[in-house]
Amino acid sequence: MENKKGLGMFWMFIILGLSWVVFALWDKFPIIKDSVTSALDPTLGVLLKWNFYFGFIVIVAVTSLILSLAQKYLSNQDELRELKKEQKILQEEMKKYKEHPGKMLELQKKQLEFIPRTMELTMKPTIYTIVPVIFFFRWFGPNLSPVFGNWWILWYIVGTLVFSSIFRKVFDVA
Repeated sequence: MENKKGLGMFWMFIILGLSWVVFALWDKFPIIKDSVTSALDPTLGVLLKWNFYFGFIVIVAVTSLILSLAQKYLSNQDELRELKKEQKILQEEMKKYKEHPGKMLELQKKQLEFIPRTMELTMKPTIYTIVPVIFFFRWFGPNLSPVFGNWWILWYIVGTLVFSSIFRKVFDVA
């Protein structure tokens, strides 16, 4: 079992490393940039040219939908819900023992034990979506900068938070 977890973490770091390589080499290897641009300009680019703000909202909504569905179907939702319940119970218990440093320390140590398992459960969707998201972000920057400047990322994050919270409720994503 431990070997399987180690192998999963190995692949996670390989994929994350690959995404950083793609991000870093975007301008150095035109084939990466040109391939992504040739795929996204006729689809998302047309949407932005038709109506920039509406296109932006549609793109943010669709990417939020895809990432929410990936989270739902590529992670063990039952186990995530169970972990969240246990964490909530532990937080309530921590509130009771605010004035007892020894007990608080013990509960905080217990709380730290949840981190590796939660990360393991939530990283699987990330492994499958990180490289396409990096492609998307590298294409998105130059296409949104003329209107939003460098603030496009903030608008994207705000839109994603809104749409993701809606989709997570609609699709019951843990």
